[in-house]
Amino acid sequence: MDTEQPSRVGALLREWRRRRRLSQLDLALQAGSSARHLSYVETGRAHPSRAMVLRLSAALDVPLRERNTLLLAAGYAPAYRESSLDDAYLASVRAAVDTMLAAHEPYPAVVVDRLWNVLDGNRAMAVLMDGIPPHLLLPRPNVFRLTLHPDGLSARLANLGEVRALFLERLRRQVDATGDAGLRDLYEEVRRYRAPDPAPDPAEASTGEAGPIQVPLRVRTPFGELSMFSTMATFGAPADVTLSELAIELFYPLDEFTAAALRGLSAGLQGDPAAPWG
Repeated sequence: MDTEQPSRVGALLREWRRRRRLSQLDLALQAGSSARHLSYVETGRAHPSRAMVLRLSAALDVPLRERNTLLLAAGYAPAYRESSLDDAYLASVRAAVDTMLAAHEPYPAVVVDRLWNVLDGNRAMAVLMDGIPPHLLLPRPNVFRLTLHPDGLSARLANLGEVRALFLERLRRQVDATGDAGLRDLYEEVRRYRAPDPAPDPAEASTGEAGPIQVPLRVRTPFGELSMFSTMATFGAPADVTLSELAIELFYPLDEFTAAALRGLSAGLQGDPAAPWG
């Protein structure tokens, strides 16, 4: 076995431990090992077994894709399969996703991968996709580009300053937690988009009693201003890399006006062609 492999896996494990702000003793206790052995692994003086790499990865909450990277760095085969969402292997998952998207209408819902690329969405997403230019749809729409790019949804957001700050903070935290180079590149790209005026925007001023959602998505449409919030759904105990990185963002109305408008828009979308990512 290549003698550099133990030090490589040790360096990666040390990086993940520091990212999670754990001491060697804390991590060793969680993984059922000793701080001394973990120190030897990190410095390359000891080579971890496959089981130890998996235990440390689990204790560090390392994403499945990076767990495979750690195993390869230690000289072992990957433990987690990476499938296409269209593979027969994930047919039951695809059916569940389709059911969720359809059942959520008349409210918007979208499926994203780990880089926030849009994989699918329901017809109600049309209210958020209206007027999006082709260059933001190819090769794949991306939630952060669609929302923050000056040519995208940002032009119709009544509270762009708030949404921009929230989105950038969310993406920065995700970069810090995962170290994902693709997410870091996306963050660097979208944070350079033209920001709104630093002067207070009257449209963002409070109009009354505070609501339950600190930063709703307030979208100007020909039917009036729609106010929505979202939740994220993920799959529990995934054993496939693709499935572990899949998330479904479900939008809900924050007031009765928005709910009624979305119901009306949904009625008009019956029979419309599929969305550009379909």
